[in-house]
Amino acid sequence: MKVTLCVVGRLRAGPERDLVDDYLARFEKTGRALGLGPVRITEVEDRKGGGLTAEAGLLQRALPKGAMVCALDERGRVLSSPEFATQLGTWRDTGRSEAAFLIGGADGLAPDLVARADFSLSFGKMVWPHMIARVMLAEQLYRAASILAGTPYHRA
Repeated sequence: MKVTLCVVGRLRAGPERDLVDDYLARFEKTGRALGLGPVRITEVEDRKGGGLTAEAGLLQRALPKGAMVCALDERGRVLSSPEFATQLGTWRDTGRSEAAFLIGGADGLAPDLVARADFSLSFGKMVWPHMIARVMLAEQLYRAASILAGTPYHRA
């Protein structure tokens, strides 16, 4: 199952970029034998200042056709890492050829875009900067692949 991160904003060179690149490379290496990956990142920017509605339109156009859509939203489901791994495996095992994860900008995602998503995921009640959320998602994808592969990376 291919994975696409559809995100608002450009991640510049720096520690966040290094972490995302590292975790996604690990995910692809671990996930390959499990039918997970490759990962593609599609970054969009609203250069006209249209706010959430404009960002939603850009993200909607960036979504791969037929992908299972998971919106990262503070009101989404909070899962443990093993539960997230199980969810990712379920999407793969039910024949989904691609999963797309949506990460909004500084103001999050438009409510109508979240409502249209197949699944809504939260990293807890705290609000995280969207660039940190990208790092957290990359790490959790790698952790999920590690859990599904039975490697010792995840210690419960």
